[in-house]
Amino acid sequence: MAVKIRLRRMGAKKAPFYRVVVADSRYPRDGRFIEEIGYYDIGKKEAKIDGEKAKAWIKNGAQPTDTVKALLKKNGVL
Repeated sequence: MAVKIRLRRMGAKKAPFYRVVVADSRYPRDGRFIEEIGYYDIGKKEAKIDGEKAKAWIKNGAQPTDTVKALLKKNGVL
């Protein structure tokens, strides 16, 4: 099972809000996920990610997407 840490789109049309989730790479973007570890509000440019959970998932082999990797670096997790 290839596990990814990626964004899940929420919010209204033209007002996106993203949740950072851990999901199997075969599932659709907004489909089933394993665990929610944070959020990213693109309108406010605000992100909050649980660093301990993210580190634990990365240690267990989860691969963050490019966008999530940038958010993790910005928040000081990576």
